[in-house]
Amino acid sequence: MRRIARAPWELLKRAFGWLVLFELRNKVLLLPSAVRLRRLEDAETRRLTAVVGPVPEALVATVIATHRRPEALRAAVASALAQTVRDQVVIVVDDGAGLPGLPEDPRLFAVSLARNTAVAGVVRNVGIRLTRSRYVAFLDDDNLWEPDHLERALAVLEAPGGPDGVYTALRRVLPDGTERDVLSVEFDRRRAARESFLDTNAFVARRDGSLRFSRLRRTPQVLPREDWELVYRYSRGHTVRHVPHATVRYLVNPGSFWTTWSS
Repeated sequence: MRRIARAPWELLKRAFGWLVLFELRNKVLLLPSAVRLRRLEDAETRRLTAVVGPVPEALVATVIATHRRPEALRAAVASALAQTVRDQVVIVVDDGAGLPGLPEDPRLFAVSLARNTAVAGVVRNVGIRLTRSRYVAFLDDDNLWEPDHLERALAVLEAPGGPDGVYTALRRVLPDGTERDVLSVEFDRRRAARESFLDTNAFVARRDGSLRFSRLRRTPQVLPREDWELVYRYSRGHTVRHVPHATVRYLVNPGSFWTTWSS
């Protein structure tokens, strides 16, 4: 009986990929949370627009989500501001915990949500909506970019016939600073339906209405993560390409507030 019950599920996984099926389940079960969080996101975007005023337009807007990691945040911000591409704005969005002191730089803007959401998608969406740019990049508060991260991504994006989005390789490091591995996988949508190798810390994409994160309330046990969901959904109507050069120093953090690696 168990073999018969499992057979349809195994067939579906082979046909569509387990990540796709899990996300379909998430949308069914977690839709009420997304509706409430969309209202919160809209309200916070309106409130913060009035507080911050218009953020200058730039070639790239870098969105940094943060929650209670002051020292790591300062390092992440420094790596964003140290990019060889200068035509960018960096917006830090704090998930309701309060902001530490940050460096003075005319390209840097920092805001706090009125309350904690614990939903990375909502935090990042507010940052996207507060900025104006041709491209958007993402960096979390416990990760770092090499100085040429944006330069390498834009060289591909701005080339004649270039794609709409790119992601570079991740150099994954353990909390003690030792290297775990380099994650570098060519983009293949069928493979992405079955393997978790997409992460937005490495993703730079052309801005349009589809560049929005899922608002589902994903606890650490809910898979797939919103990083995968964004890139996978974006690739449905856009060309995505991999840049096989490690430009992101990604901390495999067991205490991450939003996400864990499952593979």
